[in-house]
Amino acid sequence: MILFIICVFFIGYSAITIEHTIKIDKLIPAILMMAICWTVVAMGLDSFTHWFDPHLGKLNDISSLNHEARQHLLEGTLLHHFGKTTEILIFLMGAMAIVEMIDHFDGFGAIKKIIKTNKKSTLLWIISFLAFFLSAIIDNLTATIVLITLLRKIVPEQKDRMWFSGFIIIAANAGGAWTPIGDVTTTMLWMAGKVTTGKLILLLGIPSLINLLVPLAIGSFLPAFKGKLEGTTTVEKENKLGTPMLLIGLGLIVFVPVFKTITHLPPYIGMMLSLAVFALIAEIVSNRSISFTNIAEQEKDHDFRGPTMAALGKIEMPSILFFLGILMTVAAMESLGIIFNFGQSVSAAMPENLFITLLGAGSAIIDNVPLVAASIGMFQNPPDSNVWHFIAYAAGTGGSMLIIGSAAGVVAMGMEKISFFWYLKNISLLALLGYLAGTGVFLLLSSF
Repeated sequence: MILFIICVFFIGYSAITIEHTIKIDKLIPAILMMAICWTVVAMGLDSFTHWFDPHLGKLNDISSLNHEARQHLLEGTLLHHFGKTTEILIFLMGAMAIVEMIDHFDGFGAIKKIIKTNKKSTLLWIISFLAFFLSAIIDNLTATIVLITLLRKIVPEQKDRMWFSGFIIIAANAGGAWTPIGDVTTTMLWMAGKVTTGKLILLLGIPSLINLLVPLAIGSFLPAFKGKLEGTTTVEKENKLGTPMLLIGLGLIVFVPVFKTITHLPPYIGMMLSLAVFALIAEIVSNRSISFTNIAEQEKDHDFRGPTMAALGKIEMPSILFFLGILMTVAAMESLGIIFNFGQSVSAAMPENLFITLLGAGSAIIDNVPLVAASIGMFQNPPDSNVWHFIAYAAGTGGSMLIIGSAAGVVAMGMEKISFFWYLKNISLLALLGYLAGTGVFLLLSSF
């Protein structure tokens, strides 16, 4: 049974990795292997001798339990993991909705005002730092979309935008690693109680910055960033509410970690509070009203929808269900002690820091979400141990080494038609140097 579950995971994960080749969205194998794994666990429940207790974090011998007791154990474990997974998903949906409402008011268009140069090297630094700090607040994927969209209004040549987009990927992934809301993997570690906001920022702020500065310092001297851009004459109507709504929305997202620190409630509660406040403000300033009693009739006219309904309609449900499938599949493997035993074997075979460094490199090939999900069940270190912060850094920034290694890279690949081999030839080495430099700085700082 255990061997079969492992095979299902590797087959499903292989399908996720090569989704562009087989033309099957990664959502499908993710939810399929989740359903198969838990079905196999339920069917073979009486044959298992060990069960991992998610509450105590240890492997228990269940060979003496009868079927009813095992069934009760399965139901409790499944409910626990589903609850923890749902917390993450609700949190992400709230953040996505706020970002979509900011965009509804063209809030991100206000960022264009900051850029007042046509010198390529200067623009590179401005765009990269915008990506670094913006991704720390609204997550690396959204920051990449916003800034590449902005680039299209500033940089007319697609060939030039490819170079800028490569650095946006590095900057967005580096920026997402040092805050609990900047990347789904750091969010997972934060919501699992493995890291705290203050310690995460303190330990990863400098290494993440170094991860960006090293490629930037080298990139400034590359031929692609010599000279100036041709002037653009595009004039767009400005939304007067854009800047205020951008500041309010970003402020409410940043408020979530503060809310958790003050109340000790789960982060998704704080995100729902921020979403409700922002939605209320958005509905008031947009001067729109919605009648939920006859909403079916009004759906024929899309103009009736206020910013809240419009934003909720744009949430990427395929991504949400993909995370559900991956996290619950890993939970099934964790429940049988597979991940725990693997972690024990790794700890005996190689130093912890070397393994995590390789894990970061692996995230360039394998999606970092299941890698981090597995590591949570693999290591038994107490909260805020250096191992958790190192995992956050490695998984968050390691994906920059290949364009398929992160959500930011994949979306940039699609938006600017960047080929895998172009990125490998021109950007991958820079990302690797930044990753290794940041790793060295983290290990140095954590040794004190």
